[in-house]
Amino acid sequence: MGNFFQNLNWSFLTDVLTVAIPALVCLTIHELAHGFTAYKLGDPTAKKMGRLTFNPIKHIDIFGLLMMVMFKFGWAKPVPVDMRNFKKPKWYMAITAFAGPLSNMILSVIFFFVFGLLLTPLGGPYAQGAGGFVIDMIYITAYINVALAVFNLIPIPPLDGSKVLFSLLPEKAYYILMRYERYGIIVLIIFLNMDSILNINVFGATIGRLTGTLVDALSWVWRASYSLVN
Repeated sequence: MGNFFQNLNWSFLTDVLTVAIPALVCLTIHELAHGFTAYKLGDPTAKKMGRLTFNPIKHIDIFGLLMMVMFKFGWAKPVPVDMRNFKKPKWYMAITAFAGPLSNMILSVIFFFVFGLLLTPLGGPYAQGAGGFVIDMIYITAYINVALAVFNLIPIPPLDGSKVLFSLLPEKAYYILMRYERYGIIVLIIFLNMDSILNINVFGATIGRLTGTLVDALSWVWRASYSLVN
């Protein structure tokens, strides 16, 4: 047992944990926001299935979590929503869908603020040991929240952006598209693999760049909180 701990690559383990733990937080809040919003708008499906919880085990898709750890984008198990319980199905579905990315953007602001507050007390940007681990994890949590919000707003089914965009369509067109929503995953897979298919880094040039731009724009949050304690 002693040899096991001596040979364990702690650097690799901490690198995984600094992404895996934030990913669990981000994905859990994202799905909880969907379920809670749907519940408030009249659909109790998520509540009945035990999805209105902060317990990440109820929300996590293992493959989606691995994708988040390896590529900084991924997904959780979708919260079940029954549109038939909504008084205004199309519009309430759009609100429910938008709640996920919105929750991630709010959470990113909170974590950037905390990052600025704790940066100096935990040892600064080049902190080592436990302080450095916590600082890295706080910043990565803020970053992943932005990335998750941007990724989910892609207007390709089954992502949230498609439900928001489709709500602007006439009723007939809306329900036709919703009927074939499950086939959107094929389009999404092609989009995510354009680099290997056509040697064009579409994802990096669009989603990656927009995420980076938003993270840079939100730097004023942690700079403002940093100035409060320094």
